[in-house]
Amino acid sequence: MADEKNALVELKGLFEEFKQTNDQREAEIKKYGEALSSTVEKLEKMNSRMDELETKLNRPAQGENKEVDPEVERKQAFDQYLRKGIEVLVPEKKALVTYDDTLGGYLAPGEYVREIIKGIVEFSPIRSVASIRQTSQRFVELPKKTGSIAAVWVAETGTRSETTGMAYGLENVPVHEMSAVVDISFADLEDSAFNMEEEIVNECSEQFGVAEGTAFVSGNAIGKPQGILTNEDIDYTASGDADEITADGLMDIFYDLKSAYANNAVWLLNRQTLKAIRKLKAGDGHYLWQPNIGLGTPPTICERPYIECVDMPDIAANAYPIVLGDFKRGYKIIDRIAISITRDNLTQASSGKCRFTARKRVGGQVVLAEAIRKLKIATS
Repeated sequence: MADEKNALVELKGLFEEFKQTNDQREAEIKKYGEALSSTVEKLEKMNSRMDELETKLNRPAQGENKEVDPEVERKQAFDQYLRKGIEVLVPEKKALVTYDDTLGGYLAPGEYVREIIKGIVEFSPIRSVASIRQTSQRFVELPKKTGSIAAVWVAETGTRSETTGMAYGLENVPVHEMSAVVDISFADLEDSAFNMEEEIVNECSEQFGVAEGTAFVSGNAIGKPQGILTNEDIDYTASGDADEITADGLMDIFYDLKSAYANNAVWLLNRQTLKAIRKLKAGDGHYLWQPNIGLGTPPTICERPYIECVDMPDIAANAYPIVLGDFKRGYKIIDRIAISITRDNLTQASSGKCRFTARKRVGGQVVLAEAIRKLKIATS
């Protein structure tokens, strides 16, 4: 808890310094036509540090992992030296050399660590903001209102005429299937230092998350979910510049969304877009991006939270790098079958292999387009 409070204090202070440096950058651009490299480099470093602090503050609470303080380690080593002499600090000398296997190398094996080094698997966490429903069928039909009546004023004894216009339809959300097939030798399953069956399950789970996250953002609805960016009924707001995001563009899209949706809206954008937004100021000089104001409170853009989606496009002419919406109302995810993995010991047995087949059935679709709005990099 203390570390989180310290990180929050540092983030707030760093953001104030960031604003001052960014003001300096803008002044340099007006004076010289471009910002000084030292100013740009300083902004980059502060951006990176704010990312680290934000990640730390958003990390789920876990048991504390105590790291060894290098200064404490040096003091301990010096204390050992004073008590027992230099011998305690010098590695044990071997009579045989280790750089030649036949002269002693075989007798000094390295340490084998039972831990696989893995890079971070990034995916778009649309599930965290969308509406999710479980089903036991191959598709879900959602009744949808498509027309409304219009109320009219009448005199006290005037004739009341029937008002027409109420209409309803069905929004059909189909379920699609993902699969992955992994063959592994029986010998590897039996002799590996790792639980390879568990490793395969974890890998399939991660990659299914990557695939569905991409589909929820940009899927073409052909054999996969419909993406938010590919729905033709979602309207857009122009950024006001042919190549960049502007503060006015962000304010416009926020107020172009109906109030009922804007009050529950979340921004979707990637990390590079977030980096650009951190430098934007409204007309009164305040920054549109604001850091965490307290523990458990997320940072915001125009007072609304955001999530980083790796599948959102970068800022470029005619691209849609930002989406703002009430996704609980606007986007529906349908889960049919959670990840199912079947172990097949027979099909590949003649070649000494075991086959693992993983599958998942899930659907996704925009069900209320007016609850979502895109920002287009364009002048109009």
